[in-house]
Amino acid sequence: MRNTKQHSGFRQLILKSDGALSVLVVLLGFLCGTLLILLVGRNPAGMYKALLQVLTGYNVDRNRFYVRYIGEWLATSMPFILCGLAMAFAARSGLFNIGGEGQYVVGLTVAQFIAILGPQIPVFHWVIALILAMTGGALWGGIVGWLKAKFEVSEVVATIMLNYIALYLSRVLVMSLPGTNTYRTPDFPATALLRSSFFEQITKGSLLNYGIFFVIVAVVMYWFIMEKTRLGFGLRATGLNKDAARASGIPVIRSIVLSMAIAGAFAGLAGGIVSLGAFKYGRVLSGNDGYGFAGIAVALVGNNTALGTLLAGLLFGMLSSAQPLMESNSIPKEITFIIQGLVVVFIAIRSGFRMFISYSMKNKNAKESASDE
Repeated sequence: MRNTKQHSGFRQLILKSDGALSVLVVLLGFLCGTLLILLVGRNPAGMYKALLQVLTGYNVDRNRFYVRYIGEWLATSMPFILCGLAMAFAARSGLFNIGGEGQYVVGLTVAQFIAILGPQIPVFHWVIALILAMTGGALWGGIVGWLKAKFEVSEVVATIMLNYIALYLSRVLVMSLPGTNTYRTPDFPATALLRSSFFEQITKGSLLNYGIFFVIVAVVMYWFIMEKTRLGFGLRATGLNKDAARASGIPVIRSIVLSMAIAGAFAGLAGGIVSLGAFKYGRVLSGNDGYGFAGIAVALVGNNTALGTLLAGLLFGMLSSAQPLMESNSIPKEITFIIQGLVVVFIAIRSGFRMFISYSMKNKNAKESASDE
């Protein structure tokens, strides 16, 4: 009993320290980025000036505030946050949703179709486009969940294959729209756009739009479902131990399908917000935007929690928004990708360290129990 309590207490200590460790690995990533900038003979102050301007709008060199950069930061962060939630939600259920990119593409494609072909009624037009984008992403993710639950098909393999199917299917379908060339569709009607005159006014013309409200609701819903509902308890139990969950009467198959469907809905919403908020026309995708894959890193940095994923998405959005400013300060924009990669590497090292400690504790407890007998 004493050993069990010790092990439980140790696990609680690790869980409580996850947030601090995430902050630490982010700082380590920036430290390594700073050293790399020094190695290539540049002044790292240029990077931090760019980051400060994104976060606060303040330009150190001109001693002026440009609030537009704050709006652009928030707008850029939205798909990172939502795709992070898509990965995190599945991870809490014991699944690895590497298909966020495909679910994002499906949501983006559905939103583009509704934007061009849907009823041009103010507000209703973009609301129904986003709802159907979420539905498309949910169906795309649900397919993987069904294959996993019913036939034990690896969700990693299934989602990777469906990513390619989504991309090329999107190209074929979008090019079938009237007036579309190999690059873009005709302009969307104004009723389909998420752009807000209020946000444009207060942020001096940034791309911040009504999608921010959907992101906030998505984060709150993630937290509420996962932490406060019976469904969330079943999903978390399934992720921890499927056999124990099944023995406790939790419908494991339904939990797996629902988990991937809800995860897909988050990614589909991201696609809808990007298509209607950042562009005035539909795109014929030549390649992936990368938000779904970045969402994996966002979820890892955020420890698969609602607040952590929100903050990690803002971090990745900040790094992405800072790239043009860094180049203007003679800092290679690739530094931001290096920092993101290093953060993920440090997170992986942290996870490996935790696994090693947990394994060591189990062995120690087993030996002590055997000696007691």
